[in-house]
Amino acid sequence: MENASIVHVMRHGQVENPTGVLYGRLPGFGLSELGREMAERMGRYWADVPLTHLRCSPLQRAQETMAPTAARHPDLMIVPDERVVEADNRFEGMVFGRDNAALRNPKMFWHMRNPLRPSWGEPYKDVAARMRAAILEAAVSAGPGGQALVVSHQLPIWIARREAEHRSFVHDPRRRQCTLCSVTSFTIRDGLVTGVDYAEPVAELLPATTKRKFKVGT
Repeated sequence: MENASIVHVMRHGQVENPTGVLYGRLPGFGLSELGREMAERMGRYWADVPLTHLRCSPLQRAQETMAPTAARHPDLMIVPDERVVEADNRFEGMVFGRDNAALRNPKMFWHMRNPLRPSWGEPYKDVAARMRAAILEAAVSAGPGGQALVVSHQLPIWIARREAEHRSFVHDPRRRQCTLCSVTSFTIRDGLVTGVDYAEPVAELLPATTKRKFKVGT
């Protein structure tokens, strides 16, 4: 589209997390061996794309996912952006386990009183606002006809997409169409999102459970 900019928002790769902690914004959670393979594969995927701007969440897993791509675009600086960070969550640091024990903790009942907001973390509308601002700024930085790459996290990406598609923020987290290292691309023209596309360039590397989980998109 003439003069339109494209902002590709990529989710990070698989994280090393053997105990199943809900890590959220906690430090020290980098990519697993598979996650590093995903990131390297994405570096090759973006190698011949004429990117004009790079932007990244400050969290370790996002930075490690961006690194192979940035290495192939040495003329571009990575802009750190707190607005594309993971959503705040009161369950951060907890382990749910197969029986979701954290959800039965009486101390957490108050945080589950309103799933529409949601009451256990950062309101969806706030996530949407900061992601929108970051995406539009990335489009400006990319320039007319340019392409920006932003590395972010599942929930913020999904909420940004739902807003762009004029859908309710309320959703089933199990049905988010935003797999590891997937790319949600926003076409921006005159400061407005005029199109959204989705791709899974490393689908063959996704764990089997993830493939089943996202078999049907929403």
